[in-house]
Amino acid sequence: MVSPSSKELFIQGVTLEGKTFRPSDWAERLAGVMSQFRPGGAQRGSHLGYSPWCTPTTMNGVKCIVVHRDLQAHEPMAWDFVLNFARDNHLQVVEACLIPDEAPGRKG
Repeated sequence: MVSPSSKELFIQGVTLEGKTFRPSDWAERLAGVMSQFRPGGAQRGSHLGYSPWCTPTTMNGVKCIVVHRDLQAHEPMAWDFVLNFARDNHLQVVEACLIPDEAPGRKG
């Protein structure tokens, strides 16, 4: 179950059994399918970039998709599609939020 208070979900490219999910470019493929779902809706050329609501990334060497909660509010069927993809493929889902590398006003 997904908590309504989390801002982002991380769908990890690792199955519940601990196996690496294949194909290796699954995150980019899924994000490409979701590219049309964005603030303001699909626009000319929007298929050329990822939606800010569904972006591929790598965390600790594991491919992931970061899915923002705004997708659910604006495109509930797209939200369900992404969650069903994770469920159907037995992928691990973690609720969290990304923290920027450098917080404003903080020196590293």
